[in-house]
Amino acid sequence: MIILIIQARLGSTRLPNKVLKELNGVTLLKFQVERARQAKLVDKVIVATTSGSRDTELVDYCRDNGIPVFVGSENDVLSRYYECAKEDRADIIVRLTADCPLIDPEIIDKVVDLFLKNKVDFAANTVPPETSKFPDGSDVEVFSMAALERAQNECDDSFFREHVTFYFWKDNNGFSSVQLGHHSDYSKYRFTVDYPEDLEAVKMIVDELNKQKKFGHVDEIVKIIEDNSAIKDKNSQYYFGIGWKK
Repeated sequence: MIILIIQARLGSTRLPNKVLKELNGVTLLKFQVERARQAKLVDKVIVATTSGSRDTELVDYCRDNGIPVFVGSENDVLSRYYECAKEDRADIIVRLTADCPLIDPEIIDKVVDLFLKNKVDFAANTVPPETSKFPDGSDVEVFSMAALERAQNECDDSFFREHVTFYFWKDNNGFSSVQLGHHSDYSKYRFTVDYPEDLEAVKMIVDELNKQKKFGHVDEIVKIIEDNSAIKDKNSQYYFGIGWKK
C-alpha cells in the first residue's frame, strides 16, 4: 500500500491559515489534494495535521470535503507520519508538505518509480538541495515503512523529528537513497507558498494555466514563469533578498 501523506497546519507564522487560502474559489489544500490524487502509483491521499486547537478548523474542513485526515503531534512531525502510516498499514509513504499546491502528479509517480526500481530506503527530487534540479514547490519524498519505523525509534534530535526526513539524508545514518534527475536545471525557480507574495505568484500561474488550458506540469509552470515578467520578478525578489526572505 502506497500512502501519500500531506502534512498541514494552520499555525504558519509567515502566512497564517495559508492552506485554506483560495485559488479561484478552491483552497490551496484541496487544490493540492486533487492534483496529488492524479498520481497513478498512489493508493490513498491523507492530510496529517495536529492535535492543536487551532487546527480543529482544518480537521473539520477535511471531513466536510471528503479528504481523509489524521490528527497527531504538533511538533514531533516524524511521530505524526509514523502513527498515520501505521494506522493505514502503509508499506511505502510519499511525503508532501501543504505549501506545494502546484505539485505535479507525474513527478510523484517518477519518484515512486525510482524508489521501487532502485530498492532504496529513501528517494526524492529536491533533496539534497545542493544537487536538486527541480523548483522549490515540486518537492516529493518517498520512503519505506521500515525506514520510517527505524527513524521513529532511533532519532532523538527534536529538530530532525520536526523535519521528518532529515534523519534519512542530512546525516550519514546508513539509509540508502536516490535522487530524481531532470533534463534541465530548474532549481532557481520556486512556486511554494510561504508568504503573501508567493500566493500572489501562484494565483498568477494558475490564471495563466487556465488561460492556456494546461494542467501545470513542472515544465509548463517554469515556461509560464520564464514568459511572465511579473512572476519572474517575484522569484528574483525572493532569491536576491530584495523583497522577502525565507
